[in-house]
Amino acid sequence: VIEYQRIPELAIVPGVCVGSRHRVRSVVLVMRDELDDLREVRTVALDSSSRTSAALVRVIFREFLGFEPEWTTSAPDVASMLRTADAALIIGDPGMTFSREHVVVYDLAELWRKHTGLGFVFAMWMAREHELEKIRRIDFAGARDEGLAHVEDIASLYRETVGLSPREIESYLLENISFELDEEMRGGLDLFYRLAHKHGIIGQVRPLKLLGS
Repeated sequence: VIEYQRIPELAIVPGVCVGSRHRVRSVVLVMRDELDDLREVRTVALDSSSRTSAALVRVIFREFLGFEPEWTTSAPDVASMLRTADAALIIGDPGMTFSREHVVVYDLAELWRKHTGLGFVFAMWMAREHELEKIRRIDFAGARDEGLAHVEDIASLYRETVGLSPREIESYLLENISFELDEEMRGGLDLFYRLAHKHGIIGQVRPLKLLGS
């Protein structure tokens, strides 16, 4: 979602997103357990897989914790990242399957909710406005609803790929992830953009432009 502010002429597909209202599980900051608090972190290794999550963790440190650690970028391997940094940002399937021994795990959606009272949008569908006619042919909300109606099938299909049990995958999709871009989620997105601009992560704040509006 951070790229919406960096790529000109984009508009957002209304109503759908990938976000979290409370705890997301798949976007986490992992800290070595010999540290007592996030305020002791001096170096953070950022997962190279996500620009939005990297922007979010920068906002959390600068805005809510009041300081800035040193940043590095790394491939998503927690053990390797923590050999050279106090904490590591890890996302996606690796963020749910790494060993929890000798580490402290902070869920970024939980941290965002704690400080803002809002949900967080990690991803959304976007297109250039001149592609509107093509986008109208795709029922994004219908695809979302069809997927949610077949969560058990999806969980069974991906259990070996993800490395989680079908029950864990179902719980993740139904309880941790929000697929609806409603007013609360848009409020979280607006605030994220304002804070990203405040802290120099993006150069401007473009208002949310929905495709077809």
